[in-house]
Amino acid sequence: MEMLKPPAETLYEVELRALREEDQGKRPPNWLLSPAYVRDFIIGRDKPALLNGEEITITRKFYGNDVLIERAVVTLAGNRGLMLVGEPGTAKTMLSELLTAAISGTSLNTIQGTAGTTEDMIKYSWNYAMLLDKGPSEAALVPSPLYNGMKKGILTRFEEITRCPAEAQDSLISILSDKVMSIPELDGGVLFAQPGFNVIATANIRDKGVNEMSGALKRRFNFETIKPIHNVKMEAKIIESQARSLLLHSGIDIDINPDVVELLATTFMELRTGMTREGYKLDTPQASMSTAEAVSVYVQSAMTSYYYEDKAIGLDRLVQNMLGTIAKENDKDLSILKTYFSKVVKERSREEGMWKDYYEERKWIG
Repeated sequence: MEMLKPPAETLYEVELRALREEDQGKRPPNWLLSPAYVRDFIIGRDKPALLNGEEITITRKFYGNDVLIERAVVTLAGNRGLMLVGEPGTAKTMLSELLTAAISGTSLNTIQGTAGTTEDMIKYSWNYAMLLDKGPSEAALVPSPLYNGMKKGILTRFEEITRCPAEAQDSLISILSDKVMSIPELDGGVLFAQPGFNVIATANIRDKGVNEMSGALKRRFNFETIKPIHNVKMEAKIIESQARSLLLHSGIDIDINPDVVELLATTFMELRTGMTREGYKLDTPQASMSTAEAVSVYVQSAMTSYYYEDKAIGLDRLVQNMLGTIAKENDKDLSILKTYFSKVVKERSREEGMWKDYYEERKWIG
């Protein structure tokens, strides 16, 4: 059955099978790949892997600090959990998915943190019909992803942990310390984590202070900061790759325009950093001008052009969809985009072809 968004273990199934077939390295208990092969799966490598006599290319899936990936993998083999932090849209979730798919074979053992997340959702709850009928029993217990991770010896993902109330977060402290979950409702109820269990959590730094993690919980994690990309060519490559994948999964098989991608990547990077390639300073919007947002703008623009004009992406649609991203946090940010067009884009429009066409679409900004 066709899936709208296949998990990493499905999307890269062939690569993972080929790497498992080849991997003769030392593996931590219950890991499907050795740390070196987990790293290769995520950052890619030149040498293809063989699967049933066929050469399988191992593609780069994460663009950033390769040494950070090595540290993250080693953390998961140790006693502490892994905390991935950074600006929204810096691929923390994608990296979490890739790590769990490579190590445990599934990225679906996930807790999604929200303001409504309770300790029961993190640890376990009960089937109340069975509980009232037969009393507390293992059959009446409804396991959480964390419970399943401990019982099966696999990784558990905890997305946006800082969105959860502090008391819910702190339910992880004893589990991460002792690798044991107490179940007082059951007689002698104790769940011991199996080898291979660990936790990967994510948090964006814009949430810091909303539900600040306690010092005790922080000490149970090794922190890795995922930083925004500062190279236009690299960011354009990511936008192109991600946009192509998303459009194909939406049933839209169209060519990606590399010139439009680079123009979009340049705009987002300059607004995000507050500096143009010529060295001029800019005001930065409150909105997240992340790579993920740029991918969303390109995909939305391409789909709009495809469905309404039956053509490739148009710069008018690009600017129209950019407005929603810029105005997401504050309507006043639109004035920053307007200034960017009236100064930076106008200056470039005198010499560069696509920037001239781009400047003509300033009418949509108002």
